[in-house]
Amino acid sequence: MDITEEMRRHSAAHLTARAVCNLFPGTQTDIGPATDDGFYYDFDLEHRLAPEDFPAIEKEIARLIALDEPFVRAEMSRADVAARLDGQKYKLERLADIPEGETISTYTVGDYFEMCRGPHVEHSAQIGAVKLMKVAGSYYRGDENNKMLQRVYGIVGKDQADLDAYIARLEEAKKRDHRRLGVELDLFHLDPEDPGQIFWHPKGWAIYVALQDYMRDKIVKDGYQEVNTPAIMPRSLWERSGHWDHYKANMFVTESEKRVFAVKPMNCPGALEIFKSRMRSYKDLPLRLAEFGHCARNEPSGTLHGIMRVRGFVQDDAHIICTEEQIEEEVAKFCRLLKDVYKDFGFDKNLLVKLSTMPEDHVGDEATWQHAEAALAAACKASGMDYVIQPGEGAFYGPKLEFTLIDALGRPWQCGTIQLDYQLPSAERLNAEYIGPDSQKHHPVMLHRAVLGSLERFIGILIEHYAGAFPLWLSPEQVRVLPITDKQVPYAESIRDSLAAKGFRVGIDASADKLGAKIRAGTVEKVPYLLVAGGRDEAAGVVSVRKRGAGDLGAMKLEVFIAKLDEDLKNKQ
Repeated sequence: MDITEEMRRHSAAHLTARAVCNLFPGTQTDIGPATDDGFYYDFDLEHRLAPEDFPAIEKEIARLIALDEPFVRAEMSRADVAARLDGQKYKLERLADIPEGETISTYTVGDYFEMCRGPHVEHSAQIGAVKLMKVAGSYYRGDENNKMLQRVYGIVGKDQADLDAYIARLEEAKKRDHRRLGVELDLFHLDPEDPGQIFWHPKGWAIYVALQDYMRDKIVKDGYQEVNTPAIMPRSLWERSGHWDHYKANMFVTESEKRVFAVKPMNCPGALEIFKSRMRSYKDLPLRLAEFGHCARNEPSGTLHGIMRVRGFVQDDAHIICTEEQIEEEVAKFCRLLKDVYKDFGFDKNLLVKLSTMPEDHVGDEATWQHAEAALAAACKASGMDYVIQPGEGAFYGPKLEFTLIDALGRPWQCGTIQLDYQLPSAERLNAEYIGPDSQKHHPVMLHRAVLGSLERFIGILIEHYAGAFPLWLSPEQVRVLPITDKQVPYAESIRDSLAAKGFRVGIDASADKLGAKIRAGTVEKVPYLLVAGGRDEAAGVVSVRKRGAGDLGAMKLEVFIAKLDEDLKNKQ
């Protein structure tokens, strides 16, 4: 049997629960799943767990791993499971949730018994090495009206060396945390009084605008037209689109003149309203409508995470309205655009693609879904990209391809997506029509697509990927001029003005600090180029150039330096 990371993490969670129960008799256990980067387990016990308890728990886990006992799966009756779980009130409540007649899967390792679907490793020694990371409060079943349990988080390595390397990566991830760097580099701030909303500072907004301008340039060249639709739309439109029944819990709703409106959580109905504003011909298709539309989603406060998951955001959104015969070509075209964009950020290696299929909560008949899934799969293959199936993870209106990039720390981030939608343009929904070559009315299909996804989230990913040291083309301050004394301030200002006139983002440090302090400040703030302007530089009509990561490049004429900047920008350095 192939041992997966998830199996090792899940099995480590079981042994963690066993170790805590061994050390603290009377412990009540709840659940302990694997996570993307480790595992956690929820406990109810009188002792207040703290990091000081971790060494003893880890020692007990290591002892249990060394016993190399088998994980034994068994299917049992409800009565037998209840007997084995006698006294474990949370487990018994979970047992009561299982429908009558459904198979109850259990695992036993040594003297520890769990009701669990698995899968697990075959023997405990296959888990490797375990380290506990933190303990936090967690309400039972996620309900604040229930008791607060103690949630212990841990990570797993194949062996101690692998675990040590993983811990080092986690430490590096902490240093790159976008929430910390966002404040240190003065990019943005988050106000606890306004959860899930971002206050962009000048430097952060400069990155935002540069990213948006970059995408505008890409999509115009790829045949898109940019539009803009209202931020607030009536309930009647959301009901016809199907979003009201499937998404209203995540929508901000308001009322005016006895009518109900909602702040848009996505842009797609607006794009179809533009399409429907006049009768279209098949000769107008495909129609590629792009929108950097601001959306709002009522995300639970507990799920918010810096600028990675927020309540207000903008996507590099677009909707391609086309005929069924154009699907394959349009999906392939999108895939080429996506790969081209990701290459400019260094994300073109190890790109993962998933095909998400029909979820339980869906609109439309199953035959249409199967047809849509087959069409999307064929188009993906035609674009030269392989995919894996992600069952039941499609949008409620159609299947989708999801594109996952890998950052500098080897972490996956799902960003790009293209979704095939037969439902929204249909007569049952928004009733979009075009005149075909047979002079009859037909319903188009719609492709919902984004390359970056949420711009806010993508910038958060970039901050961590680059550790705040953005390439020149994205840096909020590309060049900073450093006059050595007040006498050189006019010369430094003339340099700044010349660079700004060429479109570069340039600042000046005319403070009374000594040159060493100015260089240190520019280095800490990760400015790509520092230009030292001293008396000799002014006399010679040059600047002394320092490049981030390379140090002193020597004196240059301004026009030579500008040519160097242009070359860096051309190469997306």
